Amino acid sequence: MAKEVEGSHQIGDTSLYTKSWLPEGNPKATLIFIHGFNDHIDRYYILFPYLTSRGIAVHGFDQRGWGRSVKNPSQRGLTGPTSLVISDIASFIKSHLPSEVPLFVAGHSMGGGEILTLASDPKYKELMGSVRGWIMESPFIGFPKGFEPNFLTVFFGRLAGRVLPHRLLASALPAENVTRDPEVVASIYEDKLLHGMGTLEGLAGLLDRTANLNEGKVKLNDKVISLWLGHGTADKGTSYEASKKWFDQQSTVEDKTFKTYEGWYHQLHADLPDNREVFAKDVADWILARCGEGVTANAKL
Repeated sequence: MAKEVEGSHQIGDTSLYTKSWLPEGNPKATLIFIHGFNDHIDRYYILFPYLTSRGIAVHGFDQRGWGRSVKNPSQRGLTGPTSLVISDIASFIKSHLPSEVPLFVAGHSMGGGEILTLASDPKYKELMGSVRGWIMESPFIGFPKGFEPNFLTVFFGRLAGRVLPHRLLASALPAENVTRDPEVVASIYEDKLLHGMGTLEGLAGLLDRTANLNEGKVKLNDKVISLWLGHGTADKGTSYEASKKWFDQQSTVEDKTFKTYEGWYHQLHADLPDNREVFAKDVADWILARCGEGVTANAKL
């Protein structure tokens, strides 16, 4: 059984909620996980317990504006600009360094785009040698076909983000577009920590990060060691095609794996119950193969 430990990560006068899932005995690897938009770190179902059953310690935090890092309603969706979002993630990673075991960084959706932005920022180049691998689950690199905002919406959204940065806007994906599991859909609507609101500043930053990745305006630091990217072909939140295109362009990274999940929706970790362990095992196998471990284990929770 995983040992769950709650805590906090202090950045200036801001306290961010943290949670760790720790295996029995000494870990074989450490994973830092960054959640997505309208999400929090306690919504990843069997993924983290499964990883710990394979000897991988998992550490995550609720980002500014989300989950239990929101101490009062005025903080909902208040993420700050991209520079602050990325520096928060870098600070959390650094808090787990140096590491006696290989350290990996993962992100889902918005979190996937955020960790790619960090891995592409020259300011954090010195971190790259400390991260054994970067894992992206359905990263936000582009909008899926049929769900793209029109040009005027994007233009005026960015303009409003500069004029009224803290104005809130309901921006969550419909829960039915997130997963094929009706029980998970119901839980999204019932979860009081999922407020679905983003500030115009935060949403503008999200759009800019996505565009920069999609259009190749940012490049991975040359010290990035390895990449794993998984995406469902029926994703209605982020673009499978944009992820594949971005991945294929990363010619400077020799150790990279792209995994297609045929017919799966946006939250691979919360897809149909029979599929969740498939995804969790893929992630664990890839991590452990880079820690000198075999990949034949078939852990059961």
